[in-house]
Amino acid sequence: MFSRWYKQWMYDWETRLTSVDNNRVVRPMEWGAEWLGGWTAIGDAAASADSENILRATSEHIIATSDAFFAAPTPTDFTLEHRAVQVYSTREVPDPKLEAQVQGQTADFLRFTSSVITPHSENNRVNARWFPAPAAVPRKRAVIVLPHWNADGIAYNGLCSLLNKLGIAALRLSLPYHDARMPPEISRADYAVSANIGRTITAARQGVCDVRSCVDWLEAQGYSEFGILGTSLGSAVAFLAAAHEPRLRAVAFNHASSYFADVVWRGQSTRHIREGLEPVITLDRLRPLWMCISPMAYFDHYARFPQRRSLTLYARYDLTFPPDLSQQVVAEFAVRGVNSKTVVLPCGHYTTGESPFKYLDGWHLVTFLRNAFRELAA
Repeated sequence: MFSRWYKQWMYDWETRLTSVDNNRVVRPMEWGAEWLGGWTAIGDAAASADSENILRATSEHIIATSDAFFAAPTPTDFTLEHRAVQVYSTREVPDPKLEAQVQGQTADFLRFTSSVITPHSENNRVNARWFPAPAAVPRKRAVIVLPHWNADGIAYNGLCSLLNKLGIAALRLSLPYHDARMPPEISRADYAVSANIGRTITAARQGVCDVRSCVDWLEAQGYSEFGILGTSLGSAVAFLAAAHEPRLRAVAFNHASSYFADVVWRGQSTRHIREGLEPVITLDRLRPLWMCISPMAYFDHYARFPQRRSLTLYARYDLTFPPDLSQQVVAEFAVRGVNSKTVVLPCGHYTTGESPFKYLDGWHLVTFLRNAFRELAA
């Protein structure tokens, strides 16, 4: 009886948290093949009457040539920019407590031009807050931190500071279309995941390429051991990056899923996207279009690097990343003998960020990364 009560209580709490944001916009479905440029498999997809078939073929082509699709030339304009810390709230009414919290704060931000260029100049300028390890610690270990979808500009700063206390440098990368990279016409990161099929693929690709460029910068600073920690959407990007970047050897997935389309279709926080998609397409038709940005397509790629250490953390009562999709990730790792640890939290997706679960989550993440680096060094 208690377990049933707890489960319902957790589902109710999750639902309340996903209902806080009332500025979600339902946008009509668009094929968006024009976003894929030279990667379309057949002719001019944008002008074709059969865009769905062309996008399906393009997705298959991307999977077959993914090492090229996710390749990123090293940027030539890396700069560290010292400026004021900003919240970049995605809520309709910003939280004044958060705004007051950052007042007067300044920090260093890594800036460079993304290797994936979009029509939005703000988004093309990559933004990553730099949390160097203490000066007394040798420049050796660094972790790239990828926040969740629609995270504000200060989310995960505390986690980065905690990594610093363990002697690990952290680079908190703003995902495409988030905080400083958000175009002025939107108030949420709607272009990162949307009912526009091609734009969503391009945003994921841009995130992966930006991660690889960040590794280039860290390596140039003298760091030699690299990890990545991604949460929710950040976890999906982290998987794609790790499947194609051999230098990422300690990888933590804070929530994980096998199929990109299934999360969008079934997740509670993306119901407004499904509302835009559903009049035109079904899940069975959508899944192969987004397969090229789904972890399920790249487990063999991920397993190419056997020295890597991985953590898969998911929530038992998750209504955003359904647990059965997370369990598929765990199963695929097991089939391939990936050195992976699994942690299941007794909460949901959004409640992972609430007390007491956020402390349990943070403890698992940072202790895994610390231990993974130690094991790799040994």
